[in-house]
Formats: sequence, C-alpha cells, structure tokens
Amino acid sequence: MSESILIVDDEKEIADLIEVYLKNDGYRVYKFYNGADALNCVMSTKLDMAILDVMLPDIDGFHICQKIREKYFFPIIMVTAKVEDMDKIMGLTIGADDYITKPFNPLEVVARVKTQLRRYVRYNHTDEQFKVAVNEYDIKGLIINKDTHKCSLFGKELALTPMEFSILWYLCEHRGNVVSSEELFEAVWGEKYFDNNNTVMAHIGRLREKLHEPAKNPKFIKTVWGVGYKVE
Repeated sequence: MSESILIVDDEKEIADLIEVYLKNDGYRVYKFYNGADALNCVMSTKLDMAILDVMLPDIDGFHICQKIREKYFFPIIMVTAKVEDMDKIMGLTIGADDYITKPFNPLEVVARVKTQLRRYVRYNHTDEQFKVAVNEYDIKGLIINKDTHKCSLFGKELALTPMEFSILWYLCEHRGNVVSSEELFEAVWGEKYFDNNNTVMAHIGRLREKLHEPAKNPKFIKTVWGVGYKVE
C-alpha cells in the first residue's frame, strides 16, 4: 500500500509541484494551502509523513508540528523560505526530522521523503520476518529496545521521534566512546556532514529535554567539548 503524505504550503505552485512529483512516485497525497484544514486532516486521516511550510496565513508550521507530536511520531519535514539557523533549529527542536530551504529541487524533496520513510519503517516494523533477538540497553534506568522501538526512563515511556530514537540508539550502541557530530549525522541521516551543521546539536538538545537532563551536568548524554557526544 502506498504511503500517505500531508503537504501544507500556501504557495499553490509549490504545493502542486511537490504533489505531482510524489504522486508520480506512487505516494498518496493530502494537500492543503492553510494550517486549519491540514490539522483537521491530521486528526481524521492515517498519515505516514508530513511536509509543512513554516509560514502559513493562519497557523504556522511550527504549531502544526507541535500538535502532530502530541500524538503521532511519523516523520515531519519542514519547508522554510528563511535561511537563518534559528528557524531550522526551532523546527528540529520541536520534533521535526528534517528541513528544506526554498528554493529547492523537487527531486531533492522526493529523495528526502524516501530517506525518512525508510528510516521510519525500519524502526517501527512489527512483521515477524523483521524480528530478531532482543536488542536492548539498560543504562541507569534508561531502557531502549530496538525491536519494540520503545524507550523508557525509570519505568515511564518516552515519546521519541524516529530520528531521536535513532540518535539515542546509536549513542547507546557506542556506549563509552565519544561519537563526533560528523559520525552521528552521517550514521543517522545517511548524508554527508558539512561544517556549521547544527542539526545534531538541536536533536541532542531535544533528547536531553525529554530525558530531563540538567544543562550543566547531564546524566546520560554527555558533551565532550570539541569532540562530540557519548553515553557512559
């Protein structure tokens, strides 16, 4: 069955263009030009991904992203006409998995959609043929299980996005070793890392919030300044 993708952009030409390319690849598309109609769709339709424009005439994309993350964990790609790092960091911090800056090549959008959906399916598939032996880490009350794609802290389940889960799993998998931002980005995102890329930092910040980590002395994800991150 083809995946269902939500597109929200008040620039009709852009929304229509993305729709054409995604439909040509076999995806089912739900397209809206305003935030209110998009939110109604989120609440009434089973979706596998959302592509959200930041600037909308009624409700901005950040708000829609936050509302989605209150209940759903499917991938979210933010689309922004701005190039400021803070806008990108904001989207990633509130739960987005990726961002694209306008103007963009529609083929890049399709490629990123495929990457996010592959990762989401890999970490959430429940068919028996994908089952393997239990693969779990228990670190100081933090339990993360790759098979069930669940993570809990002192018995309380954490609502991690697929990207956040992937980052935490990779750090736990390399427990005791320092993982550079470059290695983490290329392992989790599957793309080449470029200098001044704040994507990893934003996701680590969001993970620490969910782990209730103190800023000065985090218990789980520690920063090794100038080198990277590690879980001890």
